[in-house]
Amino acid sequence: MKRPIIAAIVSQHVEDAIVLHGNRTLLTTAPHSALKYLRRFDDRLVAHLDGISVAGEQGAGLLNAALDPVSSSGLFVTAVGAIKERPQELNRLIELAYAAPEALRGLLSALGWVGPQRLQGTAASSLAGDDPFRRRLGLAACRLHGVDPGPALLAGLKDESPIVRAEALRTAGELGRHQLVSGFAAVNDDDPDCAFWAAWSAVLLGDRERALTMLTAIGLTDGRPYRMRAFRLALRARSPVAAHDALQRLHGDPKQLRWLIQGSGINGDPTYGPWLIKHMIDDKVARIAGEAFSLMTGTDLALLDLERKPPANVEAGPNDDPNDPNVAMDEDDGLPWPDPEKCAAWWNANKHRFQEGARYFMGKPPSREHCIQVLKTGFQRQRVAAAEYLTLLTPGTPLFNTAAPTWRQQRLLEAMTT
Repeated sequence: MKRPIIAAIVSQHVEDAIVLHGNRTLLTTAPHSALKYLRRFDDRLVAHLDGISVAGEQGAGLLNAALDPVSSSGLFVTAVGAIKERPQELNRLIELAYAAPEALRGLLSALGWVGPQRLQGTAASSLAGDDPFRRRLGLAACRLHGVDPGPALLAGLKDESPIVRAEALRTAGELGRHQLVSGFAAVNDDDPDCAFWAAWSAVLLGDRERALTMLTAIGLTDGRPYRMRAFRLALRARSPVAAHDALQRLHGDPKQLRWLIQGSGINGDPTYGPWLIKHMIDDKVARIAGEAFSLMTGTDLALLDLERKPPANVEAGPNDDPNDPNVAMDEDDGLPWPDPEKCAAWWNANKHRFQEGARYFMGKPPSREHCIQVLKTGFQRQRVAAAEYLTLLTPGTPLFNTAAPTWRQQRLLEAMTT
């Protein structure tokens, strides 16, 4: 006899899965999250998704209720179930994502979560269809699983729809299709998304001229979409001297101090060491100065006891006051508070290991072996940097997806070291 489904328990599975996915999304770019921590979230998320799955149609009904209102994580949980067990419902979810762009990320996350074998028919039909939104999803599904779309990618680069062109350009870069880089005339595309992804992918694939100039301009301009993504890749693609010259364009503007500090860590020239330590005194930028110092030197401030207690009067983003207009999340949440005196002592004892004018990433010059090690053990922001360096060092290397399901990441890392 089948055991009866207890609706309250299934509802709890749905609620917990939605919350876990939302938290996981934040953790993929969090400064205090590492692969092993992300794996714990993934294992718990799988357990809740399985609990929904065994509830069959009753579980599906509770999932539909989770889409009122539509949210990114609600769409993720519902789409995973649809892709695995109810593919006829996927069309409705795609229409929801089209109507609610803020939830699209959840659908894309679901496409990347499920196994590639479950998407073969869906991706193929989307790529060959007449709907630009579905063609975009088909390309994204291939990108998320590291699968070359073949002729559909070339067609996407010339598509009339800018959303398809932008996705095709990004896909070409992340899959390492360096043979296409000379054809990226889209850096002059009238659509800003297409122009950005053309420049970003071209730099990733080896262009160090026009595309790098454009990407640098985006990274140094306040208020530009994709600024952080452009900023970090442009600096990593430049030599330390050229990256320093670019950063000098931000010098003297108090509004750009955070960017200047972060850029110093990205550039990795040990000349910045004392300057970064000086900024650890200022509570407003202390934590990002510590992060930049760690990115350059490889020091774990907490592990080496180079941190201090948080100041009592620090403002940490939104609070419980409904009259407080500050609703933004704390950009530095999760970062340790560096102790300037302890960091200075560490630097004086270890600076002989670093050659001024050279680039250091997590304590060593970027190399394939070192980047793979950071991908295994580093925090998420450090892992994102390692993934970009791997491709920059050898253009044509697919970009490692640091947000993919952790078991897929771990398999790939094992294959990279055998």
